[in-house]
Parts: sequence; C-alpha cells; structure tokens
Amino acid sequence: MAGERLAQGLKGLTDERVDHRFKGLPPDADGSTVGELAAERRNLFTDGFTTPVLALSAESLEHNLALMETYSSRHGLAFAPHGKTCMAPQLFARQLEHGAWGITAAVPHQARVYRHFGIERIFLANQLVDAAALRWLAAELAADPGFRFVCYVDSLRGIELMDTALREAGAVRPVDVVLELGAGEGARTGVRTEAECLELADAIAGVDTLRLVGVAGYEGEVPDATAERVAAWLRRLVALAAALDEAGRFADLDQIVVSAGGSAWFDTVSEVFDELPELSAPVLKLLRSGAYVSHDDGHYRRLTPFNRVPDEGALQPAFRLWSQVVSRPTPEQAFLNAGKRDAAYDLDLPQARVVRSGRDGSLRPADGLTVTKLSDQHAWVSTERAGDLEVGDWIGLGLSHPCTSFDKWQLIPLVEADGTVTDFIRTFF
Repeated sequence: MAGERLAQGLKGLTDERVDHRFKGLPPDADGSTVGELAAERRNLFTDGFTTPVLALSAESLEHNLALMETYSSRHGLAFAPHGKTCMAPQLFARQLEHGAWGITAAVPHQARVYRHFGIERIFLANQLVDAAALRWLAAELAADPGFRFVCYVDSLRGIELMDTALREAGAVRPVDVVLELGAGEGARTGVRTEAECLELADAIAGVDTLRLVGVAGYEGEVPDATAERVAAWLRRLVALAAALDEAGRFADLDQIVVSAGGSAWFDTVSEVFDELPELSAPVLKLLRSGAYVSHDDGHYRRLTPFNRVPDEGALQPAFRLWSQVVSRPTPEQAFLNAGKRDAAYDLDLPQARVVRSGRDGSLRPADGLTVTKLSDQHAWVSTERAGDLEVGDWIGLGLSHPCTSFDKWQLIPLVEADGTVTDFIRTFF
C-alpha cells in the first residue's frame, strides 16, 4: 500500500502543468505537463531554458545515493536521511530504493508532505507539542497500522502537552518517543543532564499516550566541535541508552532506537555506535545525514567525513546554478542575473566553476572569476583580466548548503553531463 501511494503521488507530479510558477523553464513549454516536458529531453543550454536556472546532475545524484547506501550497510547503520535538505518526494523515493529505513523531518508540515506521498517511517527530530499536529498524527496512526513515527522529547512540559493533545484526540496508538540528549551547554535543543533524562523517562512511563523507544541527539551542535568532543558526547548518548535499558525503561520493546548523525560527523557516529553494548533488545542504529544527496561546493565539501576517511569514497557536488553575464561595466567587474533569490548564501558565497561561451557554447574553467557579493537578483563577480567574460556568457556556479538551495526552486531540471534534461525534481518547502 505504501509503495502504491508513493507511486501514485509521483505520478501526480508528472501530471502537473508547467507555467510561470516555475523559474527557468522554457516559456514555450507552458501548458505541457512535467512528464511531457521531461519526455522531450531538451538541452538545458539550447532548448529554451532561461537564466538563472538551477540544475541537478543526474550522474552525481546517483553516485551520492549509492555511496551512502554502501556506507550505511558497511557500518551496520539504518538510514533515515533528513528530508528538510531537499523536500523532494522523487528524491525520497530514490533514497528508499537505496535502502533508507525512512525519512527524517523537522516540523509537522514536512511530515504531512511525507505522509501524502506514502512514507511509512518518519523520524521527527524535534519535540512535537502543536495540538493540531498531534491530532493529525493520532489520526494517521489510527488509520494506518503500518505507519511508524518517532519524535524527540526533552521536557516535562513537552510530555504534558503531548499527552493532553493525544488524549483529547482519542489516540488509539501511543506515539513512540526518544529522549533527546543535548549536545552540551550552549547547544541547541535537548536535555542537558542524564539525571533529567531519567526523570523524563519516569514521566513518560506514567502516561499511556507515549512510549519511550530510545535516545537521540544531534552531534553537529557540540560546541567547538572536534572529533574528540563529538565522540565524547556520543559516548554519553550510548551510555544513556545503556542506563535506561538497565533501569528497565525499554522493557517489552522489540527494538531500541539510538539515533544521531548530521552531515559533518557521521564517521564518528559510526565509530561510537560500534561501541554500543548488548542491550535487552536489538538496537536500531539510526543515522540521519541528509545533505549528501546534492552535496555542495562549500560548507559540506570542506566538512564531509569522507575527507577524513578517503578510502570510503567521495561525494560529488551535484548542483550547478547557471546564470548569465548581463553587465560588464568595467574590466574588473561583471554582473550575473542570479542573486539571493536564486543561490544559497547563508554559509558561503557561490563559486564560479565553469564558463559557457555565449557565442559558440564552448566550455572553459572559470579561472580568475570570484563571486564577491550577492544582491537580490545579481551576483557581483570580480575578474582578473578584461577578456575573461563578455555579456551573454553563461556561468556555472557551485553552491554551498543544500538546505537553502532546494528551497529557492520548486521545479529543478535533472540534467545529464551533455546537458540533456531527463526529469524535473519537485520540491515542497
């Protein structure tokens, strides 16, 4: 049934009409369905696409999906990639095909998108205290016995709010929860001490609307993170799981959840999770890294664990934001028609990677070109030589931080190396 819902949902995406809502698509395609346009296999550069246009590399996407599937399997990890990095059901489907246990969400809206497309396992990496969302969740759990949902708990007040809303909703199944251990003083969410975690475990045991199934957290929030500091916090998380199990808090479970994993330290997560002692039930070691799908040309490219363990392979940046030179006011300056509305800029500025000549379509490296600033709809580019660029040239920009790249584009061409567009990725931010 879940597979049927996903297939039907994806079919619905191909039936959507192309029009002015979607940036960069060919104006002469208006009125076509997404499926019809994909079937035409147009060329991104010569068949009517307008700049700026964001492209996702088909080859790099497949490489990244396969690499993380292999990595997770090799290290005995289940994988629930964080969907907020892309919010694209087609990519969720590809991740599930590549062995993902489920998909991670951050907020109720994301979980609702997942359920619309039939995702059967959702890990919500947040405490869920919104009464309306809890009513919706209670109904979803009641309607589908195969639906698995897990979320964080980190406070007595949170437990109270969840219990009240679920009782008022007439919940027939308890909501599975994990205690979130905070990554340290000054970190983001989560319980700060193990003693408080034990207190919360007692409170959860006192209500019948919640079921404690494990522990979790996010090592990326460890203050002044180093491999040693991250490993120390992860060992606290593992020890907490063991202490709760010894105290009988996981009695009658057929599986205990221990979860962590962003995109910067999943090698350390793997190493420490290998140290988990035998517990009273099998442990689901759940990794939640999400930015790997498209990877990037900045923040995550520098921080990826594959830089530390190159024998495991290497992720490939999959995004190119193609923009055109629209002004060349001085020999040292050029302006592109892509800016903050089009490019991620919260962590790093875009990087000029390749130039496609506006005269003959030839490609060359973007040597000597540096993006120095973004305006709303312009990228400021410094040039080392007067002849580096001319108006009309296309510039392929590498982007940082996938989370804030996908959210600017609702329909993204999936492009093969020769420029052939084979599909369009629909996002739901």
